[in-house]
Amino acid sequence: MFQPLPFSIGLRYLRAKRRNGFISFISMASILGIIIGVIALITTLSVMTGFQTELRERILGMVAHATVAGVDGPLQDWPRAVALANADPRVEGAAPYIETEALLQGRQRRGAIIRGVLPTHEPKVSEINRMMKQGTLDQLQPGAFNIILGRELAILLGVGPGDAVNVFISESTVTPLGALPRAKRFNVVGIFEAGTQEYDLGLALVHLQDAQRLGRMGEGVTGVRLKLVDLWQAAPVARDLSDKMDGFYRVRDWMRDNANFFRALKMEKTVMFILLSLVIAIAAFNLVSSLIMLVQDKQSDIAILRTLGMSPAAVMRVFVVQGLVIGVVGIAVGTVGGVLLASNLSAVVRFFERLFGAELFPSDVYYITGGVPSLVQPGDVVTVVAVAFVLCLLATLYPAWRASRTDPATALRYE
Repeated sequence: MFQPLPFSIGLRYLRAKRRNGFISFISMASILGIIIGVIALITTLSVMTGFQTELRERILGMVAHATVAGVDGPLQDWPRAVALANADPRVEGAAPYIETEALLQGRQRRGAIIRGVLPTHEPKVSEINRMMKQGTLDQLQPGAFNIILGRELAILLGVGPGDAVNVFISESTVTPLGALPRAKRFNVVGIFEAGTQEYDLGLALVHLQDAQRLGRMGEGVTGVRLKLVDLWQAAPVARDLSDKMDGFYRVRDWMRDNANFFRALKMEKTVMFILLSLVIAIAAFNLVSSLIMLVQDKQSDIAILRTLGMSPAAVMRVFVVQGLVIGVVGIAVGTVGGVLLASNLSAVVRFFERLFGAELFPSDVYYITGGVPSLVQPGDVVTVVAVAFVLCLLATLYPAWRASRTDPATALRYE
């Protein structure tokens, strides 16, 4: 008796036993459709977010958050740049590097990027130590001309630790026989696996001094790589560092270098959200059908309420309340189920793999060894709940409007 009348009547219609079982069946189908749609949408968004996070971490395991490089030639005063970077509280680590394109020859030939690094500095800006499968980064000693290859690059070259590869760079050396490409023989001492083809197939690591001698760069380097406390502040931190140094420098950050890749992932996530929202929309259409049939079934009740003085707006609110309660139940159950499924997806996948005796996500294809990456973000869950609620609300408006247009005299003529 203390509830608003439309709300009370709407809840009473839900609790009351209906004479038409088909209407109840359509209502249950609507709730089930909403539950399935919300579960599917939350799980899909969580998996895509997990994949994006996994890929970003693997890429950033080999790529610095930001780099400051020379414009017209090698960066000569790199120790000062490293010192300035380490003095900035926003910078977690800094390391010099040299990058150059080269042709590697083992049993086969393959082009790759040669990156010169300092073994004492490189772990401050990358996760290379964690990615080593054979050998260690400390085996890169100055003057030893040792080299560490990506796993797929080593397979294509047909070499392994203990073998030798010839490295050719585009800069030529003038000899009495003419210009010849500059070359050096390196000993393979290690293999790393980053989990992304770009680096496993196209990157090799050597000591910084060996890269300087190969490229005849003197004491200069290509630039300085930075690892930041907040990776989203990469661009402004790199610009601040370049402003503190004399001369002109080229500033790059991981977001700009991989903009197309992450933009494609974001677009894919958006498209999947739109497509799976159609599942909830279909369930909402079932809700429309259920409420329209309920309105037809309650014509006499509506007419009596109108004759007792209930306004058309109040009648409309009765059926809006009833439709929203059905929708909210489906959304609530679907949200709980979606969060639980997304949070335990790896265990569910392993169960089905044991059940069917097949590997659903082969590690050699997806580079995933710790289960399906799934990350539930509160923002995604709130967005799904909001979209589902709006669709359910829209689904109740037309049936409720039709109920409010009921003519009492016509409805009670044959009662």
